[in-house]
Amino acid sequence: MNRARPGAAALSAVAGVALVAACGTNPYATTGRQVSLGAQQLSASTVQASPGAGQAQLVTSTVEGLGAVLTDAEGHTLYRYAKDTAKPPKAACVDACAETWPPLVSDSPALAAGVDAQLVGLVTRPDGRKQVTVGGWPVYRYAKDTGSGIALGQNVSADWAAITPEGQKAAAAPSASAEPTTLGTTDIGGLGPVLTDQAGRTLYLFTRDGRGSGKSTCDGVCARTWPPLLVTGRSTVAEDIDTGLVGQITRADGSKQVTVGGWPVYTYAKDGAPGEATGHGVGDTWYAMEPNGCRVDPERRPAVATVSTGGY
Repeated sequence: MNRARPGAAALSAVAGVALVAACGTNPYATTGRQVSLGAQQLSASTVQASPGAGQAQLVTSTVEGLGAVLTDAEGHTLYRYAKDTAKPPKAACVDACAETWPPLVSDSPALAAGVDAQLVGLVTRPDGRKQVTVGGWPVYRYAKDTGSGIALGQNVSADWAAITPEGQKAAAAPSASAEPTTLGTTDIGGLGPVLTDQAGRTLYLFTRDGRGSGKSTCDGVCARTWPPLLVTGRSTVAEDIDTGLVGQITRADGSKQVTVGGWPVYTYAKDGAPGEATGHGVGDTWYAMEPNGCRVDPERRPAVATVSTGGY
């Protein structure tokens, strides 16, 4: 890897859309879209019983960055509202508020896994429906949480927070000291110069993301196979990379992902060592990246390793 110069590029979202003439337009981007399952880790408790018709379900789950929180049966994070009351239980989120924060309603006491049954109850809403309560607090989903393990509603305002199995507000875990995010380059036989991370791992683009779209379509299972390159601390960039090409986007889980030439960048879990590029050409949608932010020619193949043929 070439020597990197520290601090030359603070990763900015505006700079990330800078393009180079060598890439031209994007004739190979597709309009296909992955189903977003969320990038945060989710580990749900095993439920031994099945809910009846009209009966809500509470599950204790672990969301990365928050710890143990409650979710519904589909894994959607549940929240409490500071303007409600717990003693006595009363729901203040109605009308337009309830469209953004749908209440968890149930015809009978909720089936709970990993929750003290004595903390679970029901409160009658102004419209007559029964809403689940935990520790007296009415619980809600967040309409912008598109899948399991996502908690975009956490601290949307000072009034909203994910709810714990004890009915308390979930607090973000303190962040550990972050390692620098480094972009470098490596010559790989058969491919030529490619972008690499601080560990020398090949970086890739995903054509379904779309250059300059400002978002990643690789979440959940996809993101475990193709881990996004995240901005975790200060940034360093190799001398032969144009800092104007480097930026960042915000992923569905709130983390920041590096972009180069407008493309979100990823590593590949099946690359076993620095200098491997077995992800190049996978699914005809994943390609190693040149230092100018373009994909490496799809017709090229790494000289040492065999290209994987499966998807993710």
